[in-house]
Amino acid sequence: MSKSHHMSWITHELKLLQRAYLSILALLLLLALSGLAVWSGLQEIRHQQTTIARLAPLQAEDLAAVAHTYADAPDAGYPAYYTFYSTWDAPSDAAFLAIGTRDSAPYVLRVRALGLQAQLYEGEIFNPELALPGRFDFAFVLIYLTPLFIIALMHDLISGEQQTGRLRLLASLPQGRQVWFRRTSLRFMLVLLSLIIPVLLGAVYADTSPGALAVILAVIASYVAFWFGLSLLLIVRGWRSVTNATALMSVWVLLTLVLPTLANVAILRAVPVHQGVDLMLAQRQAVHGAWEVPREDTMQRFYAHYPEWSNSAPLPQVFHWKWYFAFHQLGDESVAPQAQAYRAGLLQRQEWSNRLGWLLPGVAAQAILHRIADTDLLAQLAYQDQIATSTAR
Repeated sequence: MSKSHHMSWITHELKLLQRAYLSILALLLLLALSGLAVWSGLQEIRHQQTTIARLAPLQAEDLAAVAHTYADAPDAGYPAYYTFYSTWDAPSDAAFLAIGTRDSAPYVLRVRALGLQAQLYEGEIFNPELALPGRFDFAFVLIYLTPLFIIALMHDLISGEQQTGRLRLLASLPQGRQVWFRRTSLRFMLVLLSLIIPVLLGAVYADTSPGALAVILAVIASYVAFWFGLSLLLIVRGWRSVTNATALMSVWVLLTLVLPTLANVAILRAVPVHQGVDLMLAQRQAVHGAWEVPREDTMQRFYAHYPEWSNSAPLPQVFHWKWYFAFHQLGDESVAPQAQAYRAGLLQRQEWSNRLGWLLPGVAAQAILHRIADTDLLAQLAYQDQIATSTAR
């Protein structure tokens, strides 16, 4: 072997070692990010569980304090007005993987026996599947970061051999295609393990149900397979490594950032929904305006809705809590059609988001994760329904 050939062989081996080192480093980084995301999610859920666990004793203390303070009150309206009731939405056993709306919408809410609509809709509810990248959780690592690692591992799988002059040699081998299959399969399995290992450990800690865990693992495998398949479609075209990386990065930006954002804007415009704060303001305006309405007119409207109270004692000349609670209830009912329209609009947006998942795999994967984790829009609306049902009893 000549000196030049010897140097060329050494250079080639060094490049192979460098590529192998960078691949291992990328996989270790992905494993670290996945583990950090799972740990962060577990910490957040544990914090929420700790907060919820403190509510029952505090609620008992509040009730005892109100009962003691107004034990001799001449009217039951006093303790009814000053009593707050704690409600909470306990996290599911898979919530640590995809925080979803629990990061912005309240999972703990203290309500009183008046003005319920205003208390429910003080904040906004959104579809986390179409929101810009937000909280660092496992769903964020899977949807947004994992494709970048796959691109780093796959963009020079073929072009790297072409640039070192080994592509023709590998192609001439009897089992040349199996070489690419084995290399791709190895990368696929290593990426999958980097994601699954932290998830399995977190699932054991959180006691996640086997059914939910199976769906989560299927989503992870499907999403990773999609990006490996997409990478293969581009790298077999014979482009240079830089061109492959640029093309794959462009597709990543398009599928994970640009198209979901444009789709979100389109859905918001196609399905206009009043803000939740508008409901709160409308309810409060109706309540404040009731002070100017004759009390008998208010009570007649109330009795028309609730005839079972029509035979109650007439109002005295002074302030009475029965009238006060009556016009608060009427204020809630005055915005009931707006509340129904608000929820219907949110659900319609959610339906369009689900349809969008058929075109954008990232949206579909995130929607499934949020549904399994019970942290999506439907979960938040269900929590509000529980509050409304409890207060109606």
